[in-house]
Amino acid sequence: MFRCDECGKEFHVRQDILDRYPGWAPRQCLDCKNAAASSDNPIRSSSVTRGRDLSIAEVLERFTDGPQTGVFTDGAAEGNPGPGGWGAVYVLDGEVVAEEHGSEPHTTNNRMELTAIIAGLKMLPTDSEAPVYTDSQLVVNILTQWAAGWRSRGWTKKSTGPIKNLELVKEAYALAEARPRVEIRWVKAHAGNRWNEYADALATAYRRAEM
Repeated sequence: MFRCDECGKEFHVRQDILDRYPGWAPRQCLDCKNAAASSDNPIRSSSVTRGRDLSIAEVLERFTDGPQTGVFTDGAAEGNPGPGGWGAVYVLDGEVVAEEHGSEPHTTNNRMELTAIIAGLKMLPTDSEAPVYTDSQLVVNILTQWAAGWRSRGWTKKSTGPIKNLELVKEAYALAEARPRVEIRWVKAHAGNRWNEYADALATAYRRAEM
């Protein structure tokens, strides 16, 4: 079961399709994909209207909503697997304290989301109380619900099958555990949250050959 970033509805993807792309987490339901593809307006049908492919300057001009303190992280991959990028920004009272971004030529959304939150957690001292935001529910669930059990079983699941992206999961969990007062929070993607959109712009900078 997945949740569409566009309309918020839950949707299913056939298991044979998921098996072809290990680690893939689709972000749009079929209805929203079809609506975008059939639009006569190329700007409206692109991801630009949802915050994708906006520059940092455009994000700061267009968006003002959302929390003004915390670490915001995001990751993306085209084709999934395919070329991808990640971004993290640490904000205090609306001012950028630190930011980082990077890219890989062949990766997945989930790897980029995990890489982003690793970078974001590293920005915080171990006694920090700043929240860390991600629009990946999978990453939130891993760090707040599942990783502790996986580790207690020797980094294995109760069900069959390996833990995907295990080296990143271990690193992210260790960083989160070392910061016990930091809360990992989910934020809805492309909902006008200024600093989530900012992190998205960092994550997609490789597509615009920026920075």
